[in-house]
Amino acid sequence: MSVEHPGVRGEADRPRCSAKGCRAPATEDLQWRNPKLHDAARVKHWMACAQHADGLSDFLAARDFLLARSPAGR
Repeated sequence: MSVEHPGVRGEADRPRCSAKGCRAPATEDLQWRNPKLHDAARVKHWMACAQHADGLSDFLAARDFLLARSPAGR
């Protein structure tokens, strides 16, 4: 029988990296939008591990999609 602890997140609840094929825990939240498709209220999120954060951020920034980069919530 498992014991539930309110306010304590398990490993399965932690955000994972959005990079293709990567399932590492995310360390950063990349907030973005495509201004041709989304209005200013729409913000999308890619979660990224330390290994992929710069590459995903550069990909979004090159297209002027990147809005912000912050630590991933826990």
